[in-house]
Amino acid sequence: MRYRPPIRFHNAPGLDCLLACLFACLAAAGSTRASAQTPQPAAPVVLDRVVAVVNNQAILSSDLDEEIRLSVLDSGHAGLGVLTRKLALQQLIARALIQQQFRQQDAQTAEATQAEVDARLAVIRRQLPACVHQNCASEAGWRAFLAANNLKPERVESYLRNRIGILRFIEQRFRQDIRITQPEIETYYRDTLLPQYAKGEAVPPLDEVAPRIQEILLQRQVNALFADWLAKLREEGEVEVLDPALEAPESPVSPQAGAKDGTGDGSR
Repeated sequence: MRYRPPIRFHNAPGLDCLLACLFACLAAAGSTRASAQTPQPAAPVVLDRVVAVVNNQAILSSDLDEEIRLSVLDSGHAGLGVLTRKLALQQLIARALIQQQFRQQDAQTAEATQAEVDARLAVIRRQLPACVHQNCASEAGWRAFLAANNLKPERVESYLRNRIGILRFIEQRFRQDIRITQPEIETYYRDTLLPQYAKGEAVPPLDEVAPRIQEILLQRQVNALFADWLAKLREEGEVEVLDPALEAPESPVSPQAGAKDGTGDGSR
């Protein structure tokens, strides 16, 4: 038998190299198929965003939208046009500061009862001009009014309960220490009320309008004390507006505006 020397493949790749190349090709093919079959993620959609922070409490862009919708219930905005986002933010900042204060103290004393909320709601449905036009006194009219303004009944009740609680807290904090003197009432009657009547027009006697004048003077002092206190809260707290477009309000709006009817100075 003739001897045949073994065949040598000096330049042939080894088995490990072949397997490695095969696996690499399979992996590349799999990656290509996966990228072809898996849809690319869509661009993120911003559903909401934080526009301000009040002592670690966030105020969202959607909160501004809701505040603007709820302003239709606020008789204090009558004749002032649509509530802007800047002013809505100022209202929400003020409300957050107040709520944080009465939560630290005794929130239960400021909490409104269901009867108070129902009474306030009944007044709105009967007397609010925007509501009267749609006959909100009837259930059908009220539902139509809510639907037209994208509001839900439970959110309206929550809003009113909150506003009543804020007013009560303000009254308890500031009003009880205010004293209106008889000379102050007489001065208002003589210098402010009487000039409103035309010559020859019947003028109510002082005794008849004194309680109303006292209420007006009380409310003036409460508003002044409240404004100073709120400014101090904002100065001492951490209030950060994150949206530059909302930083400069047109003019401040009191958070209790429209929560109580008949707080103007006119006594006629």
